[in-house]
Amino acid sequence: MAINKPFQAYQNNAVNTATGGELTLMLYNGCLKFIKHAQKDIQDKNMEAKNTNIQKAQAIIQELMLTLDQEVDISQQILPLYDYMYRRLMEANIKNDVAILEEIQGFVVEFRDTWKQVIQKTRQMQYTQGEHV
Repeated sequence: MAINKPFQAYQNNAVNTATGGELTLMLYNGCLKFIKHAQKDIQDKNMEAKNTNIQKAQAIIQELMLTLDQEVDISQQILPLYDYMYRRLMEANIKNDVAILEEIQGFVVEFRDTWKQVIQKTRQMQYTQGEHV
């Protein structure tokens, strides 16, 4: 048990010191992790774990929906996609459908990869502006 304490401390520190953009990236990665676990759970016929993992993925999608900045125009386009993903996860849970999980996984990967690019471009801009200050 003591072996996990340094890792837990690292994880807590990573979350506590992350920027908003990094936290969003962590949410996308967590969602992907739970979707992958749910896919395996369906294959292994572990319905209780599948249900738990899909519900965790849904909770992350809900959090992403709640934290969208409604003042930003793109949010009006993203919100319906998040809603679609949430409803499809519910459907995948009811039907034990791996194909639906794969579809949602594809969306989450797209969002995550785009978000990574936004973070990288923001850091580059901050670095470049820092040199000229």
